[in-house]
Amino acid sequence: MKVGMVFGDGVSGKGAKEVLKKMKYEIIMVDDKTGMSSDSAEELLDKTNVFIKSPGIPYTHLVNKAFEMNVEVIDEIELAYRYMKSSGIKTKIVAVTGSNGKTTVTSKITELLQRAGFKCEHAGNIGNSFGELICSRNDLDYIVLELSSYQLENLKTFKADIAMVINLSPDHLSRYKSKEEYFDAKFNIGKNQTEEDIFIYNLNDKDSLKRLSRITGNKQGVTVNTGKEKAVCFTDGESVIYKGEKVLNVKELSLKGKHNLENVLFIVAAAENIGIDKEIVKEFLYTTKPLEHRMERFYKWKNVLFVNDSKGTNIDSTCFAIDAYKGAVLICGGKEKGLPLDELVEKIRENIEEVYLIGEMTERFKEALLLGGYPNRRIYAAGDMKNAVKMLREKLSGDEEKTILLSPSTSSFDQFPNFETRGKVFKELVKEYFEEGEEL
Repeated sequence: MKVGMVFGDGVSGKGAKEVLKKMKYEIIMVDDKTGMSSDSAEELLDKTNVFIKSPGIPYTHLVNKAFEMNVEVIDEIELAYRYMKSSGIKTKIVAVTGSNGKTTVTSKITELLQRAGFKCEHAGNIGNSFGELICSRNDLDYIVLELSSYQLENLKTFKADIAMVINLSPDHLSRYKSKEEYFDAKFNIGKNQTEEDIFIYNLNDKDSLKRLSRITGNKQGVTVNTGKEKAVCFTDGESVIYKGEKVLNVKELSLKGKHNLENVLFIVAAAENIGIDKEIVKEFLYTTKPLEHRMERFYKWKNVLFVNDSKGTNIDSTCFAIDAYKGAVLICGGKEKGLPLDELVEKIRENIEEVYLIGEMTERFKEALLLGGYPNRRIYAAGDMKNAVKMLREKLSGDEEKTILLSPSTSSFDQFPNFETRGKVFKELVKEYFEEGEEL
């Protein structure tokens, strides 16, 4: 019997375990907190046929030892895809990545496909693991996969029917040697495609354009700015146009903001390639609701609006949020990822009234703000979310119009298990300390 070693007993690891069961493998589960230790597992590598590394786990001694011993190292995404193909499952794959917008695009393509009558679910970096979903549902027409750079590192045979890279901006530099290495990992999403497969990219993203030569699929560009003459889908500011035909009025879109307009172009391009009726696309994009934790206007207290952008986990996403809420009071900070702060500091200096800093990045953030000319009197080192909200409650009268924007610009793992928990805690604290307000 073949042996599969799974390193990491989280969502992805559990999905890999389900797939290996279906494939009749003997399973070795390794997790230094909840299962077999890495040291013990190393002694079993010589009998291991395939090593599945959970995406959140770095390249530890055990992983590198597996490479040294020529044990095949893959991720759960690759394993689940192999099972799908070997089992004759005909489900088509739409794969989505990008530094910003991928959760919105993944969720909305899934909802749109469901609205159009397809059997469709999403998985990957959102909701279920791919492995768990494909093991429980072999009747789906489509699976829409949100894929992080971590999940794209060890792909070998995986191929998406439609793949897309929404945009690229520096992130996860504590994991990667450079932003170029991170961008390269993102572009693995287009691996193994043929001319029959679709690759949708952003004509306004210079780092994507640099990497197009490695894509073997049918390349289709979209843009909200430059390169309209080369685009299959673009906006002229008033309309969304696909292959010369007006599809949508921009003013009627329910997803607001420039970043969401970019997301809409990817959704429309995917829908057109799948063949969804334009009237269904129009009705959906005029009425669909924004995602929780993504520039979510959730509460009003007197003249104070609270916005939950906990999904703002990198510099660009927080810059987008600041552009949408200029003059806001910003709650920012979280896990240190080693990202340069110059662009964000400039955006804050020009547009933000006050900053409340939380988490691991507090001291470096404060230093960067001061070096960038942001006044010390407008910086508050709150430490954690509860203290930030408490400080705001003590200071605000509610007489003046203000917007309180949570947009951390980094991940949550120093104080919260994920961005969803961070956003929910923020919302609960706001309702607790500003109890006379109303939900929106």
